[in-house]
Amino acid sequence: MIHAVEKKKPMFEYRKATEQDMESIWNRSIADHPGDSRWVKWKEQYIAYHQSGRAATFVAVCDGCPVGEGTLLFSAECGAIRGRTVLADNRCIANVNALRIQKEYEGQGHISAMMRRMEDYAIKQGYTRLTIGVEAKETRNLAIYLHWGYDEFIMSETEDDELVLYYAKKINQMG
Repeated sequence: MIHAVEKKKPMFEYRKATEQDMESIWNRSIADHPGDSRWVKWKEQYIAYHQSGRAATFVAVCDGCPVGEGTLLFSAECGAIRGRTVLADNRCIANVNALRIQKEYEGQGHISAMMRRMEDYAIKQGYTRLTIGVEAKETRNLAIYLHWGYDEFIMSETEDDELVLYYAKKINQMG
């Protein structure tokens, strides 16, 4: 008699990143972008932001291995914010930054689940508004962000020769 082997369903969790998670996600990003030294610099920056409390990185984890990430930038001192307190002011406005997931996990709701965790965390920290940037050419991502409620247009800027649109969402104390 032949027994069918049951395929184990992967286990996912969405949580604030540990230092080990940070090392793992950044090392993968560096490996995925060989020869682009910006990724090494960004790894150092984002780990330092996370450690200092100027940011909080979250991960989507599949069977113990981080497969997606997103960072809440709280401080306008963070490089991606570049002093723009309309995007993050370390008081009531935080910026959602560096949302990424490995290709094979796209379109399965993992980034949405991680975003809910990030928004809940921001609310608990006293934030009432989140901002997010999207390259204008990334129309699929823009549609997702609008669907999530990031529908208040703030500004646009050209960054690294790309037009980036910034949107905001009000988040409220729950319960």
